[in-house]
Amino acid sequence: MSDQTESSIGIDAPAHVVMDVIADLEAYPEWNEEFTRVEVLAVSPDSDQRPLEARVVLDSNPIRDTFLLDYEWDGDSEVRWSLAEEAQLLRRLDGAYLLADNGDGTTQVTYRLTVDLKVPMIGMLKRKAEKVVIERALRGLKKRVEA
Repeated sequence: MSDQTESSIGIDAPAHVVMDVIADLEAYPEWNEEFTRVEVLAVSPDSDQRPLEARVVLDSNPIRDTFLLDYEWDGDSEVRWSLAEEAQLLRRLDGAYLLADNGDGTTQVTYRLTVDLKVPMIGMLKRKAEKVVIERALRGLKKRVEA
């Protein structure tokens, strides 16, 4: 079983604004350097039109892969994603953004990530790589939302 890596950051914006940036998957390459391309393949039929499935091209040393992700949304408080099928290098990729409204116009964002590769990698190195991916994503998200 893979271990989960997680980190949090405070963002100076309400949760709905943060979640709108998170939901704009095709814009990820503009603020998250790990993503080369994201193509939304299916969206929810309700009024929010949030992505349900996307093809992602990831270029994050040591992981370079193209894969499909399925998304589940819980309003402006949470989004979870997982691999729709195994990819070339990835056996498992489960993640989540959890948003907590601080009641003062700011939001605490927690990013959780679990990665399992088809190639062997020492657990400590894998968790360090996950931590780098999470920290870059949170910093990029904060910068994008607060810009």
